[in-house]
Amino acid sequence: MAETDPKMVQTLSSLVQTLLQQMQDKFQTTSYQIIGRVDDMSARIEDLEKNISDLTTQAGEEELEGESKIPASQKS
Repeated sequence: MAETDPKMVQTLSSLVQTLLQQMQDKFQTTSYQIIGRVDDMSARIEDLEKNISDLTTQAGEEELEGESKIPASQKS
């Protein structure tokens, strides 16, 4: 069995540690980006829901106004 060079083990260990740190940094950056996109999408959905609610309310008011403009003799 060949002897293991301590300097080679230390170098390899350092390289692996650096690679793991880079992977952790990349994972953290990606996580923050995803969270930011989810927050942005959530705000957009809330805006969309508010706009739909406003439009529904407006359509209901216009429908009521339209009914009140029809003369009683023409209503069924």
